[in-house]
Amino acid sequence: MKLIVCENADKLGELAAERAAALISEAIKERGQARILLSTGASQFAFFEHFTKCDVDWNKVEMFHLDEYVGISKTHPASFNFYLTNRFVNKVHPGKYHLIDGTADPAETIKQLTEELDKSPIEVGLIGIGENAHIAFNDPPADFEDSRAYKVVTLADRCLQQQIGEGWFKNKAECYKQAISMTCKKIMECRHIISAVPYKVKAEAVFKTLTENAVTPDVPATLLKTHEDVYLYADKDSASLLDGDTVKKFS
Repeated sequence: MKLIVCENADKLGELAAERAAALISEAIKERGQARILLSTGASQFAFFEHFTKCDVDWNKVEMFHLDEYVGISKTHPASFNFYLTNRFVNKVHPGKYHLIDGTADPAETIKQLTEELDKSPIEVGLIGIGENAHIAFNDPPADFEDSRAYKVVTLADRCLQQQIGEGWFKNKAECYKQAISMTCKKIMECRHIISAVPYKVKAEAVFKTLTENAVTPDVPATLLKTHEDVYLYADKDSASLLDGDTVKKFS
């Protein structure tokens, strides 16, 4: 894992987007296409602002996303389907994309997504880290051994509080309690992983991810450190709990 500490969230988004675009363009040049995996949430706003302006042959890009709430309409402002439709799909018009319909039967949705994913590897995965250090909706203690592509999970209280804190829901009663989430094992199959993690609310998660010696389900993002190519982009706020030695170690 390589750590890049940026001045602010906007610069973080710019650099993460540039790296993602370069990897995608390289894959298109070598293999004629690129499959990507996208995350969502308030922490990814700056990334998408820059990413959608990158010089990429989007017609040769196929997109998947990490998760979606069970039961949520794709027109709901908190839906990740809605998020990606407006912040990515409608801006770059990728050649192919797989948006998860939260109102469809979860078992059938997972079956269809798995069939598509199994066709060829994901080139670039944009994997955010939650306030509780989850990756996708794999809250602690995460299951690192589940070999499925996606599964239905029940969201932890800390995860629900994050969604409220980001303004997607007014209170816990409004929150959707379950989601379809990509598993940890499937995430780790991406050829390259970019993790864009800005803001003070993510400082504890970044600290635990980098300073925890063990790879532990209690800090799911520690699993990313076992991948061959992970770039973690932090800003000064999300890196604020790290000491100089830790920054130097991962830089």
